[in-house]
Amino acid sequence: MRDVCVVGLGLIGGSLLRAAAAAGRVVWGATASEQDAGAARADGFAVTRLAEALDRAQEQDALVVVAVPLPHVEEVLRAVPAGVRLTDVVSVKGPVRDLVARVAPGARYVGGHPMAGTSASGWAAGRPDLFRDAAWVVSAEDGTDADVLADVIALALATGAHVVPATADEHDAAVARISHLPHVLAAVLASVGADGGPLALALAAGSFGDGTRVAGSRPELVRAMCEGNRSALLDAVDDALGRLGAARGSLASTGGLAKTIDAGHQARLALVERQGADGTPLTIDLTSPQAPAALRALGARGGRVVGLNGSTALARTS
Repeated sequence: MRDVCVVGLGLIGGSLLRAAAAAGRVVWGATASEQDAGAARADGFAVTRLAEALDRAQEQDALVVVAVPLPHVEEVLRAVPAGVRLTDVVSVKGPVRDLVARVAPGARYVGGHPMAGTSASGWAAGRPDLFRDAAWVVSAEDGTDADVLADVIALALATGAHVVPATADEHDAAVARISHLPHVLAAVLASVGADGGPLALALAAGSFGDGTRVAGSRPELVRAMCEGNRSALLDAVDDALGRLGAARGSLASTGGLAKTIDAGHQARLALVERQGADGTPLTIDLTSPQAPAALRALGARGGRVVGLNGSTALARTS
């Protein structure tokens, strides 16, 4: 099992350090936060300065995971030695891909993004089972380093996640709709509710709490995520505004909301059905020149990698 160096020990990085250790990996970390560093050390984890952590990763041929917010990624990448095995868990992939190509072109990079988290942040919020049963996107670009690709898939599987392959651009378009737009809508919903005054907030129950949960996340982290995916998020916002406009028009003209409510209900049922499906098993040879295309096709169908046997990915179609 390959050693793991995690740079950034907040909710995601801290959970990954714990999960990798629980899976039997040798792990160490680095963070700019003295509070997180002290708490991680108190919990028995090795935490060093960034340069020392990266030097050790190069010496031990470890996998380095960048787990800092997008605005701080470039600073980390400038310190990454050439030849290092590199991945990340940043919530947008296109900007990180471009930064690696510009700032750390010598790194052996395969992008990643676990679809897991809470509204809490910092080392104290992390837990080793955060990624269990979660989707972990792994970049499947043409020319991907097959050896590092296997490393990243193996790490994701070791945390209990399953792997959904996609290109950076496909990932960013998808998460704009199912992750970043929900943050924007939660912020709007929370503001609308608060503007209803004390009575409205006193009556707020499950639907309002569920709909506004992610509005409790640290604003600077949400901004970095959403603003970093500006182009794709604009498309998603336009789609949502069009649907809200249609709902308003129908409500104003006929008093009915059947089309909007029924479409949402059917979409929710489709999500639940997809999440419960086992799928059809297949295998993909990661050393094959056709592997990136096969992985992309798997992800585009909603399929996932659920295991790894040497260089062979064990997958299930949706």
